[in-house]
Amino acid sequence: MVPLQIERIPSWTESFFTSEFAFAVLFGLCVLEGIMMLRFMPSELVVPSALALIGTSPAEVFAIVLIAVAGTTLGQFFLFTLVRRGGREYVLQKRWFPVTESRLDRLDDWFDRWGAVAVAGSNTMLFVRGLLTIPAGLSEMNRRSFVVLSAIGSLSFQSILAGLYLLGGYLVV
Repeated sequence: MVPLQIERIPSWTESFFTSEFAFAVLFGLCVLEGIMMLRFMPSELVVPSALALIGTSPAEVFAIVLIAVAGTTLGQFFLFTLVRRGGREYVLQKRWFPVTESRLDRLDDWFDRWGAVAVAGSNTMLFVRGLLTIPAGLSEMNRRSFVVLSAIGSLSFQSILAGLYLLGGYLVV
């Protein structure tokens, strides 16, 4: 495994992650990821970047994963609530939602087929990560169920990312 290329991370991002506000910055990035507004950094790089720049001791890894799960879950809950209040037409009219009508129809079909568990499953997968938040918000899904399933999926995703990074030999014990 090739280590994360620290020199390729923008200097402003690195300075935030190495400051005393590192965990707050991580939380903010994860909220942006959860609400689908993290456009300047792939979600797959958030946790590995934090591990590379903040640290990889067991306590730091636990804190990073926990903060990432809390941030993405909060962001997805904001998105879920916005979609629930705005409705389908609102989602299709706003440019910052990454869906077209045909894509939303496919997501609706997937949600209808797999049910609420699709929220957790989609949060674990690349490319569709968080997209099932939209049909979940349009459905009659219970808010608490959504938060629990979103957190489970985010925990799975963030743990996999951290595990892959650490399997590359970067754990400091």
